[in-house]
Amino acid sequence: MFNREKYKKELRNLQIQLVKLQRHIIEHGHKILVILEGRDASGKDGVIKRITEHLSPRETRVVALGKPSERETNAWYFQRYVEQLPLTSEMVLFNRSWYNRAGVERVMGFCTDVEYESFMNTVNDFEALLINSGINLLKYYLDISKKEQEERLQERKESPLTQWKSSPIDNTAIQHWDEYSNARNEMLMSTHSPDSPWIIVKANDKRKTRVNVIKDLLSRVECPRSEEHTHATESDLIFPYKKECLTKGLLYR
Repeated sequence: MFNREKYKKELRNLQIQLVKLQRHIIEHGHKILVILEGRDASGKDGVIKRITEHLSPRETRVVALGKPSERETNAWYFQRYVEQLPLTSEMVLFNRSWYNRAGVERVMGFCTDVEYESFMNTVNDFEALLINSGINLLKYYLDISKKEQEERLQERKESPLTQWKSSPIDNTAIQHWDEYSNARNEMLMSTHSPDSPWIIVKANDKRKTRVNVIKDLLSRVECPRSEEHTHATESDLIFPYKKECLTKGLLYR
């Protein structure tokens, strides 16, 4: 685990690079969309907080949509997400996304088999449309072990500062561990592509996760102002998805 002082120093340096990146995004009218997916308690909130902490709130938005309304349920599945897409000069971070359909909705039976198949058959085309429209799409999957999830969910329940994060779904997360693993594998295998790749993050160590995601983000958004030497990620902790992830134990089971 990172020494606390070393972590704080490295994080500060990376956040300075993020500020430089945002200045470049604003000046050149880029549209950045960052999707963070993962099991409950995988650390998405913490990563997003460290990315956005010192960025301009006018050009940075965090999207964490709740349960869809009846109107949204009856609309085109992607519609409520489209309304949240980045405008020119914006960076938007999705704390969970349309991939809810491939994860929790699939496992918990919140969608039908037909709805699931329709999503899986159309999501790649949907993302291709976004990319072709000029959106820079980055997809991260934060992967944690069963033991780590159990400990974090228990800590979440006990802490008066994080109890608000607890939900009935948390109580079934461990119970449905294998089903979530299978859903994750199907999602990654079907929705990874050269133009819209998944980046896998081994997320058991929160500090290393935050630092490596920021480094990877900086390396994937071209910015002459940022310093290249800060972008060296730990290749055993963050890497593009590949078929071997499912056969060589590169994902937690």
